[in-house]
Parts: sequence; structure tokens; C-alpha cells
Amino acid sequence: MSGLISAPQFISVFPACDAAVQGAYKASVLQAFYVAIYEVGCLGGAIFALMFGDRLGRRRMMYIGAFVLLIGVLIQVTAFRGHWAGGQFVIGRIVTGLGTGFETSTIPTWHAECAKAHSRGFAVFIEAAMISTGTMIAYWIDFGFSYLPDSTSWRVPIALQAIFAIALVALITFLPESPRWLVSKGHYVEAQRVIAALEPAHFTDEAVLLQLKIIGDSLEGQTRQRKRDLITNGPTQHFRRALLGSSSQFFQQVGGCNAVIYFSTPIFEEYLGLGRKLSLILGSVLATVYALSACISFPLVDKAGRRKLYFIGTWGQALSMFLIMACLIPSKETGASKGAVVGIFLYLTFFGFTWLELPWLYPAEINPLKTRTVANAVSTINNWLWNFTVVMFTPPFLASTAVGTFAFFGAINLCFLPVIWYFYPETAGRSLEEIDLVFAKGYVEGVSYVKMAHDMPKMGPKEVQAEWARLGLDPEDEMPTRPSDAERAIGGESIGGTTAANAQV
Repeated sequence: MSGLISAPQFISVFPACDAAVQGAYKASVLQAFYVAIYEVGCLGGAIFALMFGDRLGRRRMMYIGAFVLLIGVLIQVTAFRGHWAGGQFVIGRIVTGLGTGFETSTIPTWHAECAKAHSRGFAVFIEAAMISTGTMIAYWIDFGFSYLPDSTSWRVPIALQAIFAIALVALITFLPESPRWLVSKGHYVEAQRVIAALEPAHFTDEAVLLQLKIIGDSLEGQTRQRKRDLITNGPTQHFRRALLGSSSQFFQQVGGCNAVIYFSTPIFEEYLGLGRKLSLILGSVLATVYALSACISFPLVDKAGRRKLYFIGTWGQALSMFLIMACLIPSKETGASKGAVVGIFLYLTFFGFTWLELPWLYPAEINPLKTRTVANAVSTINNWLWNFTVVMFTPPFLASTAVGTFAFFGAINLCFLPVIWYFYPETAGRSLEEIDLVFAKGYVEGVSYVKMAHDMPKMGPKEVQAEWARLGLDPEDEMPTRPSDAERAIGGESIGGTTAANAQV
């Protein structure tokens, strides 16, 4: 929306956004509302995922999200002046956001539950790279269609979202359901098939059976997920882990990413004194740099680890914001404007290979299977809530004090550093079951979870099983010491009256 919201062709249909009619401050608030209301829809979608995500499953949630997004796009592009255009457009933005909220609450969880430990980060980072690539495509489309004199210049860019939603619907058909979700619903045979396909290995291979057993063990005695489990601690540390995941989403948003991504074109034009076309071009080039920077993370995410990337990104974002602030002090002088442009490009480069991806990966890794759907939905709710807040206050904040806006974001970024240092354990290269063990072992031995994650050697499935047995946790902990349903299923014993050979899939 960065290139559309201030375009004359858009304002002609939605005159409430016209500064000449409403005044600069009020117009900026209304423009912010038109953009930010999308986040309210995303928030609603995340709440829906919290309530019904485990019941419906990962694939079904993805289907629903894509169809809802298509409906929202249709509502937006059919808004015409004189026919309650503003209200219809706002409703369309909310509906589109609902669909996006379904997807952003579900897809990272599906990735984390299907990918192997050594490639889990890479898989989620590909997803985040697609976000930045989509942003780049949107900016260049906005620039290209800006040459059209009528409302087609904004209707077509918004309508093109439908192509990707349709592609998603088509591709979901070829995706397996999460094996961990299948086990949680008692579909052991289907889960075993999926694990075998993901390994890849034979259906009855020992590694497949062991992985199925580990997943089943982690769910034993926990067949009904309860929302109140999220606030428990003890060896499982559910509450602490939920806070870690949610805090990463909070930090991503209040660090100022969407102040830059959503409003880069107006910032170039109104606060740096650049022309309309040049601002559109710079916004498009910025989005391209953003997409390319996301690719840098591919080789780094598992090699460098999550913590190092968090630190690099935070320092880079803070310094970039302070550079923009310093260059805005001379107010629209050509030399200073160039420095501010450099600061904006640097900020989005650092964000693109660190904070873009990590807050979507970290909650899906750090939360245990018992609370993963609920905790991921809560962290996504947190993301969209603060996304809305930042997008809503940025235009009026800029209108009041552009220098103060970027100083604020720079200072906020510096506040992240001690939290990451003392509370964020490393998860790179560990299976989800190993991460469960890090927290349980740290709790039992009274060791910092950051230190435990650093010192505990990498373990295979058998070593994880042995360590859980050594800790002697009871069946209500993350992994029980008694035989699980999955273990009995592997042996062909009855599971609620049904053997593994004829279990309902």
C-alpha cells in the first residue's frame, strides 16, 4: 500500500485521504487507518487459529485462509466512489487480513513440524524470503501501474493478490499433513507414512518407527490441549517459552520494520523532499534490496545460529535508525536526504536477513508440541496487534516529528539486546524434542536455559530417550517414562480398540 495510499488515482476514489480536503494531520491518520485496518483482520485470523487451529489441522487451515483472502480481494477492488467506497474498502482489507492471519499462524508451525532439525530454519527462512519477494513484486507493480491515469492503477495491484492465493490452494493438494498433528489426533499409520516420505525411508524402517515413538511419547497424557497449559511452568516451562516466542514477534514490530516497509514512498516524498516518481522508484529498489537481503540468511540461519543473527540484526537496525534521525535534522537538504536514504536502505537490509525470518521460526521451535498451536497463535496475535499499533501511529508521529520518530525506533532496538543475551537460548541444529529437553534439563539441574542450550551436546533420538529416562520425569511432563500409544501402535497393540494395521487414517 506504500505506493498506492498517497497516489492521486487512489485519493480520487477515497477523498477522505486527501490532505487538501482534510488537512495534513487528519489525512495522515486516515491513510494510516486504511493501511492498518488490515492488521486488525490478521489479528482476527490469528485468534481464529488459536481457537480452531488444532481442531481443523494445518492443511485445512491453509485452504480456508486462501479462500478467505480471495473474498477480501474481491471486496476491495469493487469499491467505487459514491457507493460507500471507504467502508467497503475497509471491510475488504479486514477480510483479506483474516485470510492472512490464518496462514501466518499455521504455515510456520507446519514447517517446523515437517522439516528435519538441520533444515528447519532453512525451510522457514524460504517462507520469509517469499514475504520479501512478494513485497518487491508489489512495489514494482505499483510503480508500473502508477502511469495509468484512472483507478486501474490501484485496483489491479490489489487484485493480483488473488493469483498467489489460487496458487497456494493448488499447491496445498501436494503437501502432507503434519505428522505431529496426525499423531495428536490418533492417526498413527498416516503419520508413519508421512514420516517415511519426509525421511525418506521405508515405511517400516527403524528410524521412522523411532521418530513416530518420540512424537507419540511427547503427546502421551496430553491428547486434549488446554489453553491454561500455556501458563504452566515446571519442567516443561510452557509459559516462559510462550513469552520468548511472543517477545520475538513484539520486538520485530516495535523495531520499526513496517514504519519503513509500509511508508517508505511517503517518507521519501514528504520528509526527504524527493519527487513522486523518484520516490516510487526508490521504494521499488528498496523492496528489491529487501528481497535480496533475505537470501543472505539462507546459508547463515543454521550455521551462525539464531542468537548471532538476532544480535547482528538488532545492532544494524538501531544504528540505521540513528543515521536516518541524524540526516533528518537539517530537514530536506539534498545532502542530508541522501544520507537518510542510505539509512533506510541499511535498515531494511539488516531487517531482511535477520528479524524478518527469525520471529516466525523461533516461536515454532521454542514451544513444545502440547502448546505449540496455542503459543504460535498467541505470538502471531501479538505480532499483528503491534503491527497495527506501529502502522497506525507512524504517519501522525512522522507528521509531528520525523526526527523523533526514528530516534524512538533506534532507542527501542537497543532495548532488545539484554533480553536476547540473557533469555534467548540457541535452537539451531536441534530437533524439537531436544529443545524440550533443554528446558526440562535446565529446570531440573537449576541451570540457565541459555547456558544449557550452549553446553548440552547434540543428541539423536536414542540419546534423547535415554536422557529423559535419566531425568525420571513423570507422565505429565514433556515425555513420559511409560510406553506410549505410538509405541504400542508400532508393536501392533490395540489403540483404543484399533490396531496399527487397521487404524483409521
